[in-house]
Amino acid sequence: MQGRFKRDGSASAEPEPHGGTGPTAVSSSPQHAQNPGPASSGDSKERGGAAGTTPPSGPGAPVKPAKSAKSSAPTGPGSRMALRNWRISTRLVSLLALPVVAATTLGGLRINQNLDDIQQLDNMKLLTDMTKQATELAAALQEERDQSAGPLSHPSSASAITVKGFRDKTDRAKTNFLTASEEIDSASKDGSLLGVRDTLVGLASELNGLAKIRKNAYESTDNSSQTVEAYHHLITELLGLSQDMAEATSNPEMIQRTRALAAFSSAKEYASVQRAVIAAALPANNTSRGRLSDNDRLYAQSALDSQTSEINSFRNIYGTGAEDLLKPVEEGNPTIQSADQYAKRALDSSQGLASQLNKRSYRDWVDDSSTKIEQMRKIEHTLLENMEQKARELRSSTEQDAIISGVLILLVLGVSLVGAFVVARSMIRSLRRLQDTATRVAQDRLPELVKQLSESDPQDVDTTVESVGVHSRDEIGQVAAAFDEVHREAVRLAAEQALLRGNVNAMFTNLSRRSQGLIQRQLSLISELESREADPDQLSSLFKLDHLATRMRRNGENLLVLAGEEPGRRWTRPVPLVDVLRAAASEVEQYERIELASVPTTEVAGRVVNDLVHLLAELLENATSFSSPQTKVKVTGHALPDGRVLIEIHDTGIGLSPEDLAAINERLASPPTVDVSVSRRMGLFVVGRLSQRHGIRIQLRPSDSGGTTALVMLPVDVAQGGKKPAPGKPGIPSAGGPAAAAAAAGAAA
Repeated sequence: MQGRFKRDGSASAEPEPHGGTGPTAVSSSPQHAQNPGPASSGDSKERGGAAGTTPPSGPGAPVKPAKSAKSSAPTGPGSRMALRNWRISTRLVSLLALPVVAATTLGGLRINQNLDDIQQLDNMKLLTDMTKQATELAAALQEERDQSAGPLSHPSSASAITVKGFRDKTDRAKTNFLTASEEIDSASKDGSLLGVRDTLVGLASELNGLAKIRKNAYESTDNSSQTVEAYHHLITELLGLSQDMAEATSNPEMIQRTRALAAFSSAKEYASVQRAVIAAALPANNTSRGRLSDNDRLYAQSALDSQTSEINSFRNIYGTGAEDLLKPVEEGNPTIQSADQYAKRALDSSQGLASQLNKRSYRDWVDDSSTKIEQMRKIEHTLLENMEQKARELRSSTEQDAIISGVLILLVLGVSLVGAFVVARSMIRSLRRLQDTATRVAQDRLPELVKQLSESDPQDVDTTVESVGVHSRDEIGQVAAAFDEVHREAVRLAAEQALLRGNVNAMFTNLSRRSQGLIQRQLSLISELESREADPDQLSSLFKLDHLATRMRRNGENLLVLAGEEPGRRWTRPVPLVDVLRAAASEVEQYERIELASVPTTEVAGRVVNDLVHLLAELLENATSFSSPQTKVKVTGHALPDGRVLIEIHDTGIGLSPEDLAAINERLASPPTVDVSVSRRMGLFVVGRLSQRHGIRIQLRPSDSGGTTALVMLPVDVAQGGKKPAPGKPGIPSAGGPAAAAAAAGAAA
């Protein structure tokens, strides 16, 4: 083009001498007087769609499908308490909670039952001690009754001393019994043994009537059964405590033993009743016969029958071993056999004691019959000791069961918790490894791989996929294997896309190179025609044609930038900045609106000239397209003390919102990957790519006078002809004042 500095990326690496005067002739070019109007090309209109707020239109624009009114929106994760949002460890603990709680509850019930059994056995021990005291008191009452029957029936001074001794012995046994009953009273305060306590209260009250029984003992002639029955009533009440023992425990064996003791003690009492009745009927010496009334005989006969019945009951209740216990009483003792035979003959007939039997004193009878009573007392004592031993064994066994149950419960809880922890830890470790790997792949590996594939030949990039590292056969391992497959597929698709993108870039490059060659030939032809044409109208048309061809060349170069290619030829020598600005202005359709002012006398490195002209032309095209045709686009330059150069392009257009400015500056600082949207905003993408290629910083700011200001910061190696300035000799600063300094400081930041 005549009278302008031109970029030549395909012919010569020097300015084209087409009859003009070089770069300084742009101000006198006749093209300044030929303004074709404010119309602008579609590929330069970047500002309105920079933030992506304007939807594409036209027949080629994608159509979004209408959302159905019935379609439901995807639900979020939901409440934190929802089951699907629980942690794995929480789910495992919840899963184990029910059986563990059930086992713990059952174990607790078992322990509680054991504790109840222990309490029962403790009560049983108290009752056993109480029964022993009651048995001793009953034995003392039996001795008192039987030993005093003869002396009181035949009173004498010596007999009174004998009776007093047995009564004192009974009183001591009574005191011991009442003292032992106080322990039952203390134990009953927790609600247990209330029935036994009431029984003991009644017994204590009846024992208070013992003095009355003693006062009237054996006073009625031929009616000793009255006194014997009074004693028998007290003794029966005392022996009834063994029945309370049976009611105080739930252990079958202890119940059996207490019932056996009660039956045997009753048999012993009935034997004692016979001893007392016959002793009361016999004389004090063996010189005369005894006299037994029918009433007393029948009473004693009933006691004999009851004794036989209670012995049989004892056998049935005690079971195996009863015969061994009864051997001392029933077998091998002639004294006992003789006494039993004497009692049977005396009670079978009303005249048995008076006529059929030998003369006998009550002392002889008591001595002989006491042999049996003594043996029965030993058996009774053995039964009590066996009960005590069994109670101790049962308590020890119950305590051991309680301890074992507690240990088992703790063991079950411990094993459950440890098992849940181990299983949860195993699952969580696999899941965390899977999560960490997935996060690294999504945030680091895959983006880095895609970046490498986009910046280099896909065949030179290592596309091997590292496994997650979870190789178990459970569902987590299957998910990890599936993720590895997804990762490999993503890498394969990324490689294919990179290869496809490389093929598309190669197509762009081939098409652009071909177009560049044709356009360059066209420009050469137009320049030749301009140099030969003298008609002003024809020359003006040739200038317009030259301008359109230049714009076509820039669009072709945009394709090269999209493809990541660099210019085939570069300037070998530095070019003044003013010439670069004029060359950029000459490629803009409304070039006559561009006004250059205060451009520093610095030179641009030759390797950057073509790209800088292209970059500035896109910015100038954008400024003229989005401002009023009646306004000027002002271009100024400022040389900074550190050697950098700041270029400002001011327009007075409608301006941009802060959000749009932020989005555009973001795109300029980090150009996105080439896609369909880039073709609609190609100017901004090209500017960003070119600035990134040479380290040029670009930023858009709102202008003080309205519109937008584009700040272009040229680094030192670009602004100083490719050389760093000598110390103390920076580029000559141009006028601009504090405002320019502030703008330069903001761009530098």
